[in-house]
Amino acid sequence: MERVSTGIEELDSKLSGGYPKKKVILITGVAGSGKTIFGIHYLYRACQEGKKCVLIATEETPEDILQQARMLEHDLEPYYEKGQLIIERVFESRTERIEETRYGFKPEGLDLELPYLAELVPEGTECVVIDNIGVFTIRISVRKLRDEFDGLSHILMKKGCTVLYIMDEAAYNMTNQLAEYSAYGSIRLLVKENSYLGKMERYIYIPKMRSTPVSPYTSVFEISSKGIKIKASGDSEIIG
Repeated sequence: MERVSTGIEELDSKLSGGYPKKKVILITGVAGSGKTIFGIHYLYRACQEGKKCVLIATEETPEDILQQARMLEHDLEPYYEKGQLIIERVFESRTERIEETRYGFKPEGLDLELPYLAELVPEGTECVVIDNIGVFTIRISVRKLRDEFDGLSHILMKKGCTVLYIMDEAAYNMTNQLAEYSAYGSIRLLVKENSYLGKMERYIYIPKMRSTPVSPYTSVFEISSKGIKIKASGDSEIIG
């Protein structure tokens, strides 16, 4: 199977060269676990390789994302300025859909159906990140969510895209971890105290990656001013 680099050398090694090409990968984790940074690494490497990329941002503005990337020495702005990287402003379009009432707004005004997002991805796009797809799960039944997830995934893969769905832990659990069943592979990011060192650490765990032999153990990773570094000797017990 062909692979697309994750942008993180150690993760590429764990995944036999990278994410399975033209498949959907789910990344979940709590706030502060590094989900968006995994997406930045992926987009930065893809842009360096000349691939056409789309980031659908549901919680941050393009300016915020570009600033964060610069701080990690993964400057996406040159690719954004020349149009190789498209950042769709779904964060802003969500607020524009608010319906005014005497109490301020109706939550229903924020609703978007997931397959609609595929319309934001031009033909010829190779790499897509949707961050955070969890915002679309709040007012939707589990049955409808599965249908919409599968519909969106089918359209994007048919377009030839390798896709990262980034989803917050709250939405992931609230929807009975349904998104993991719809994705070709999944990566979980955790933050947990290391009882031996007496400090909090970040862990990466790969519960599922089809067509890929993966370790059943967690690995420690760090986030520095240069981005993510997965410790080579960080394998440890599975963390629930």
